[in-house]
Amino acid sequence: MTSKKGKKRWIAPWFESEEKPSIYHCVSRVVDRRFVFGDEEREKFRTFLRMMENFSGCRVLTYCVMSNHFHILLEVPPLPAGGISDAELLRRLGVFYGENFVKSVADELVAARTEGGIEGGDPGRVAEIHGRFTKRMHDLSEFMKTVLQRFTRWFNRTHSRTGTLWEERFKSVIVESGTAARTMAAYIDLNPVRAGIVEEPADYRWSGYGEAVGGGAKGNGKKAREGLVRAITSDTDTGFDAGRWKEASRRYRRYLEMALERKPGKTQDLETQDARKEDGTRGMNDAEYLEAGADRRQPLPELSMAKMLRCRVRYFTEGAVIGSKGFVNEAFEGSRERFSERRKDGARRMRGSGSAAKGVLWSIRDLRVGV
Repeated sequence: MTSKKGKKRWIAPWFESEEKPSIYHCVSRVVDRRFVFGDEEREKFRTFLRMMENFSGCRVLTYCVMSNHFHILLEVPPLPAGGISDAELLRRLGVFYGENFVKSVADELVAARTEGGIEGGDPGRVAEIHGRFTKRMHDLSEFMKTVLQRFTRWFNRTHSRTGTLWEERFKSVIVESGTAARTMAAYIDLNPVRAGIVEEPADYRWSGYGEAVGGGAKGNGKKAREGLVRAITSDTDTGFDAGRWKEASRRYRRYLEMALERKPGKTQDLETQDARKEDGTRGMNDAEYLEAGADRRQPLPELSMAKMLRCRVRYFTEGAVIGSKGFVNEAFEGSRERFSERRKDGARRMRGSGSAAKGVLWSIRDLRVGV
């Protein structure tokens, strides 16, 4: 791979598919890795994140804002084949623009649709007006660029500084739906536990899981629940249905508990207690629980893989593509021009701290140092 090709961002080859989701794990760090995110900064960053979600049509599955970096698990659906309606365009514009600006665009659309006094008006003019804004929607790079730029402008203005805030362009990894998406979501939501900030991931306010648990069933709490439901059940064609939060959160909670290596007798959330009471496994430790096969849908097939989530796994931020062997090879074939003719396939076994995922998750990059 040439250095020029190496700098090109990985985009899922199926990015225009309405059936196969394009999910990305995105990471960016503050310049010099300085600790600049206090409570106010984290809250403001989350505000811009949710605003861009509402504007762009992309969906945040989960996220975590730390002191000097952030993680986002983002699904980027294609723009609908027929585009979006005028009403939907104006609604999205209202996220970032004032009432007068939105009204001016609405007037433009009315004029274009009635131009010449004929039915339908001037379709080309309507398409031009829509295209002016939709080119920034349903796009990974535009999503991240807008969030980073808006936060930087706010931060610099608030702290009387100038210049860049981020140390380099953001990193992104293509993530398969199903096991890979669930694993990545848990890895992201466990960041404050790995950093020693909290012992319980639900106690961290600036994460998808913390917002889903503490934010309630409305507003952004609902958004957070919808995102995690999607991450947990993305391989079963479940959409963003907050109504399935109770069921999905039980699965996810078990996922997190094994990573946390919770011992029998330690406090568990009520949903998990109810679930273990229902399936007759209350009192079992995690190893016994897995051996009993109590939850046939258990997303982590090995206890060691759950424990892996307590470690820093470089593949999750630099692996380029993460998923099953077939998924990674499909991405490889769709981006064949990135590699030399000598390379015959894409999937590479994960090493080091990621080796617990051997045979379950694969990476397209064969990382050998610092893994």
